[in-house]
Amino acid sequence: MSMQRRPLGRGRTLAALAGLAIVVGCILPWWQLGGTPGITPTSGNGLEGAGIVVFLCGIVTLALVALPYAAGDRPLGVDRWLSFAFLAVAGWLAFGLRLVVLISISAFHYTEPAQIFTSSPGLWLTWIGLIMLARAAYTMSRESFYR
Repeated sequence: MSMQRRPLGRGRTLAALAGLAIVVGCILPWWQLGGTPGITPTSGNGLEGAGIVVFLCGIVTLALVALPYAAGDRPLGVDRWLSFAFLAVAGWLAFGLRLVVLISISAFHYTEPAQIFTSSPGLWLTWIGLIMLARAAYTMSRESFYR
């Protein structure tokens, strides 16, 4: 009896890195208000509002990458590139909705342009993770063993 498991491949490796980046990015700060002398800083991360959907997309991505190794020899219908594409679309929609809410409440008040990078590392890391997840789904759609 031989165990034939689907190889990790470039797309699945990229999806694992994307899931990790999304999860870590959702934990890091997404916005910050205040912090000037006399004003206590207030900040928030991706675990608020629609950001929780982005976090769940990262968790489910990591679970989908590990699923073939947990299921054994039988192929699973959910283990397709389309599942990763669905997660990428859901993550982008939730990310966009959260950005609209943050912009509408004016959570981005920076006195210097460089502050947007130092005060919002989670926002940027999550954005990069979602780009990676979309690219991973595209890469998997081109690989023959994901069809």
